[in-house]
Amino acid sequence: MKQDLAHQPRQDNAATLRFDPVPLEILPPLADCAILLDIDGTLLDLAPTPREVWVPPGLEATLTGLHARTGGAMALVSGRSLNDIDLIFAPVRFPGVGGHGAEMRLTGDGELMPTQAPPLDKDLKGRLAAIAKLSPGILLEDKGYSLALHYRLAPHAEKAIYEAVALIRAELPSAPIEVLPGKSVCEIKHAGFTKATGVLDLMQHAPFQGRRPVFIGDDVTDETVFAIMPDLQGFAFSVGRHSRGVAGHFEQPRDVRAWLASLLQRG
Repeated sequence: MKQDLAHQPRQDNAATLRFDPVPLEILPPLADCAILLDIDGTLLDLAPTPREVWVPPGLEATLTGLHARTGGAMALVSGRSLNDIDLIFAPVRFPGVGGHGAEMRLTGDGELMPTQAPPLDKDLKGRLAAIAKLSPGILLEDKGYSLALHYRLAPHAEKAIYEAVALIRAELPSAPIEVLPGKSVCEIKHAGFTKATGVLDLMQHAPFQGRRPVFIGDDVTDETVFAIMPDLQGFAFSVGRHSRGVAGHFEQPRDVRAWLASLLQRG
């Protein structure tokens, strides 16, 4: 990693944020860490559509090495379903928290752990899905526990999408749903679970229990995990933007990949 971990104070949303230097040397040994990694925009570069992301050469070996060096305490934490994650990294499977905390798996070849996360109501999902008809280029992604409306190919439709979602929420005020704004995506999920609740649950089980988590994420949905790192005596790092409560910042996913390779090399 370059000097991304040693930022000077800067302005962000009219508030002054400070980023202190966090060299590799102050992190605990890998045997004492739990490495928790977001995928899109963190490990992998964003693509025009969710299906077009690809795993760069060397990343699989880095993740496999980190998984081994941490005794299995390396997990992917994503808004994607675990099935989708497996397809991206096939044939390798890793522990993970999927669906924004709706799914959890402690080992790559293990079964899904039971969760209390309910899927979206079928009728509500149908109404939300119809929003994709507002404009060509809006891509609909059904994740089971959530529904995502991607507008990277139709940036002009952003306002119309959020207005349509707001209208549905106004008509169904008692519906327990949450809207997650992301990078060129509007995602709607059932309320009551987040990436943070998923990480908290994960950290209660071996081999993650008792370790100090190191979490890296890039989007608004990752901020819930940033917020709980102090309680877990962990470290949080943001990618592509300066977020509150993080120990350092990476400019791009390639910087994250290089830093993880250095972390593995340090041993």
